[in-house]
Amino acid sequence: MTTRTLYLLCSAAPPVFDVAHVIEDAQARGWDVCLGLTPTAAHWLTGSLDGLAALTGHPVCWQYKLPGEPDVWPEADALLFAPATFNTINAWALGLTHNYAIGLAAEAAGKSIPTIAMPCLDTALAAHPQLETSLATLRTAGVELLYGENGFAPHRPGSDTVPHYPWHTALNAINQTTAHR
Repeated sequence: MTTRTLYLLCSAAPPVFDVAHVIEDAQARGWDVCLGLTPTAAHWLTGSLDGLAALTGHPVCWQYKLPGEPDVWPEADALLFAPATFNTINAWALGLTHNYAIGLAAEAAGKSIPTIAMPCLDTALAAHPQLETSLATLRTAGVELLYGENGFAPHRPGSDTVPHYPWHTALNAINQTTAHR
Protein backbone atom coordinates (compact mmCIF):
# COMPACT_ATOMS: atom_id res chain seq x y z
CA MET A 1 0.00 0.00 0.00
CA THR A 2 1.40 3.37 -0.99
CA THR A 3 1.35 5.94 1.78
CA ARG A 4 -0.39 9.19 0.97
CA THR A 5 0.41 12.48 2.68
CA LEU A 6 -2.31 14.40 4.49
CA TYR A 7 -1.82 17.95 5.67
CA LEU A 8 -4.02 18.22 8.76
CA LEU A 9 -4.48 21.89 9.62
CA CYS A 10 -6.20 22.97 12.81
CA SER A 11 -7.51 26.21 14.27
CA ALA A 12 -7.92 26.93 17.97
CA ALA A 13 -11.29 25.37 18.80
CA PRO A 14 -11.97 22.72 21.47
CA PRO A 15 -11.82 19.73 19.05
CA VAL A 16 -8.11 20.48 18.50
CA PHE A 17 -7.46 18.76 21.83
CA ASP A 18 -8.45 15.45 20.16
CA VAL A 19 -5.87 15.81 17.37
CA ALA A 20 -3.62 12.96 18.56
CA HIS A 21 -6.50 10.50 18.20
CA VAL A 22 -7.35 11.95 14.79
CA ILE A 23 -3.74 11.52 13.65
CA GLU A 24 -3.76 7.90 14.82
CA ASP A 25 -7.04 7.28 12.98
CA ALA A 26 -5.68 8.85 9.79
CA GLN A 27 -2.48 6.81 10.07
CA ALA A 28 -4.53 3.63 10.47
CA ARG A 29 -6.22 4.59 7.17
CA GLY A 30 -2.83 4.75 5.43
CA TRP A 31 -2.04 8.46 5.70
CA ASP A 32 1.31 10.04 6.49
CA VAL A 33 0.08 13.01 8.53
CA CYS A 34 1.74 16.42 8.70
CA LEU A 35 0.20 18.66 11.38
CA GLY A 36 -0.09 22.41 10.86
CA LEU A 37 -1.63 24.75 13.40
CA THR A 38 -2.73 28.34 13.66
CA PRO A 39 -0.58 30.22 16.19
CA THR A 40 -3.32 30.11 18.84
CA ALA A 41 -3.85 26.37 18.33
CA ALA A 42 -0.08 25.89 18.76
CA HIS A 43 -0.26 27.88 21.98
CA TRP A 44 -3.13 25.70 23.24
CA LEU A 45 -1.13 22.54 22.45
CA THR A 46 2.27 23.80 23.63
CA GLY A 47 2.78 20.93 26.06
CA SER A 48 1.92 18.34 23.40
CA LEU A 49 3.87 19.62 20.38
CA ASP A 50 6.90 17.33 20.85
CA GLY A 51 4.67 14.29 21.32
CA LEU A 52 2.60 15.21 18.25
CA ALA A 53 5.80 15.57 16.19
CA ALA A 54 6.93 12.14 17.38
CA LEU A 55 3.51 10.70 16.53
CA THR A 56 3.55 12.08 12.98
CA GLY A 57 7.28 11.76 12.34
CA HIS A 58 7.28 15.36 11.09
CA PRO A 59 7.74 18.73 12.78
CA VAL A 60 4.50 20.38 13.83
CA CYS A 61 4.41 23.69 11.93
CA TRP A 62 2.67 26.91 12.86
CA GLN A 63 5.06 29.56 11.54
CA TYR A 64 6.31 30.28 8.05
CA LYS A 65 9.85 29.11 7.33
CA LEU A 66 12.53 31.65 6.54
CA PRO A 67 13.43 32.28 2.90
CA GLY A 68 15.94 29.68 1.72
CA GLU A 69 15.05 27.12 4.37
CA PRO A 70 14.04 23.72 2.98
CA ASP A 71 10.50 22.39 3.21
CA VAL A 72 10.19 19.97 6.13
CA TRP A 73 7.13 18.09 4.87
CA PRO A 74 6.59 15.90 1.81
CA GLU A 75 4.16 17.13 -0.87
CA ALA A 76 0.49 16.82 0.12
CA ASP A 77 -1.93 14.41 -1.52
CA ALA A 78 -4.83 15.97 0.40
CA LEU A 79 -5.51 18.73 2.90
CA LEU A 80 -8.00 18.71 5.76
CA PHE A 81 -8.62 21.94 7.70
CA ALA A 82 -10.51 21.00 10.85
CA PRO A 83 -11.52 22.50 13.14
CA ALA A 84 -11.79 25.63 11.03
CA THR A 85 -12.97 28.57 13.11
CA PHE A 86 -15.03 31.55 11.99
CA ASN A 87 -11.86 33.65 11.84
CA THR A 88 -10.00 31.02 9.81
CA ILE A 89 -12.82 30.55 7.30
CA ASN A 90 -13.16 34.28 6.71
CA ALA A 91 -9.41 34.94 6.46
CA TRP A 92 -8.95 31.98 4.09
CA ALA A 93 -11.82 33.09 1.86
CA LEU A 94 -10.44 36.63 1.73
CA GLY A 95 -6.91 35.41 0.96
CA LEU A 96 -5.49 36.80 4.20
CA THR A 97 -2.57 34.44 4.68
CA HIS A 98 -1.29 35.96 7.88
CA ASN A 99 -0.54 32.55 9.38
CA TYR A 100 1.06 29.36 8.14
CA ALA A 101 -2.02 27.12 8.22
CA ILE A 102 -4.18 29.55 6.27
CA GLY A 103 -1.33 30.13 3.81
CA LEU A 104 -1.07 26.40 3.07
CA ALA A 105 -4.83 26.13 2.68
CA ALA A 106 -4.95 29.12 0.33
CA GLU A 107 -2.25 27.60 -1.90
CA ALA A 108 -3.96 24.21 -2.10
CA ALA A 109 -6.40 25.25 -4.85
CA GLY A 110 -3.57 26.51 -7.05
CA LYS A 111 -1.70 23.25 -6.51
CA SER A 112 -4.80 21.13 -7.26
CA ILE A 113 -4.64 19.49 -3.83
CA PRO A 114 -8.00 18.01 -2.80
CA THR A 115 -9.12 20.13 0.15
CA ILE A 116 -11.79 19.56 2.74
CA ALA A 117 -12.71 21.89 5.58
CA MET A 118 -14.99 21.31 8.53
CA PRO A 119 -15.96 24.46 10.42
CA CYS A 120 -16.35 24.68 14.17
CA LEU A 121 -18.35 27.63 15.39
CA ASP A 122 -21.39 28.53 17.41
CA THR A 123 -24.82 29.62 16.23
CA ALA A 124 -24.12 33.30 17.00
CA LEU A 125 -21.13 33.37 14.64
CA ALA A 126 -22.96 31.21 12.09
CA ALA A 127 -25.62 33.94 11.90
CA HIS A 128 -23.09 36.55 10.76
CA PRO A 129 -23.66 37.36 7.06
CA GLN A 130 -19.95 37.11 6.19
CA LEU A 131 -19.93 33.39 6.94
CA GLU A 132 -22.14 32.40 3.99
CA THR A 133 -20.15 34.66 1.68
CA SER A 134 -16.90 33.08 2.82
CA LEU A 135 -18.24 29.52 2.53
CA ALA A 136 -19.44 30.28 -1.01
CA THR A 137 -16.00 31.67 -1.91
CA LEU A 138 -14.26 28.57 -0.58
CA ARG A 139 -16.66 26.30 -2.50
CA THR A 140 -15.87 28.27 -5.66
CA ALA A 141 -12.17 27.63 -4.99
CA GLY A 142 -12.90 23.88 -4.89
CA VAL A 143 -12.98 23.35 -1.13
CA GLU A 144 -15.40 20.66 -0.01
CA LEU A 145 -17.14 21.92 3.12
CA LEU A 146 -18.49 19.57 5.76
CA TYR A 147 -21.00 21.89 7.36
CA GLY A 148 -24.59 21.53 8.49
CA GLU A 149 -26.28 18.18 8.13
CA ASN A 150 -23.34 16.81 6.12
CA GLY A 151 -20.71 17.62 8.74
CA PHE A 152 -20.52 19.96 11.70
CA ALA A 153 -23.66 21.69 12.95
CA PRO A 154 -23.08 24.89 14.96
CA HIS A 155 -23.52 24.66 18.71
CA ARG A 156 -24.96 27.06 21.28
CA PRO A 157 -22.79 30.09 22.11
CA GLY A 158 -21.06 30.40 25.45
CA SER A 159 -19.73 26.88 25.76
CA ASP A 160 -16.04 25.93 25.93
CA THR A 161 -16.86 22.45 24.69
CA VAL A 162 -18.31 21.14 21.48
CA PRO A 163 -20.95 18.44 22.09
CA HIS A 164 -19.91 16.36 19.08
CA TYR A 165 -17.28 17.11 16.48
CA PRO A 166 -17.52 14.53 13.67
CA TRP A 167 -13.84 13.86 13.01
CA HIS A 168 -14.73 10.48 11.46
CA THR A 169 -16.87 12.27 8.86
CA ALA A 170 -13.89 14.42 7.87
CA LEU A 171 -11.53 11.46 7.56
CA ASN A 172 -14.12 9.46 5.62
CA ALA A 173 -14.53 12.41 3.23
CA ILE A 174 -10.76 12.70 2.69
CA ASN A 175 -10.55 8.99 1.90
CA GLN A 176 -13.51 9.21 -0.47
CA THR A 177 -12.20 12.32 -2.23
CA THR A 178 -8.80 10.78 -2.85
CA ALA A 179 -9.90 7.19 -3.57
CA HIS A 180 -9.66 7.58 -7.33
CA ARG A 181 -6.52 9.71 -7.56
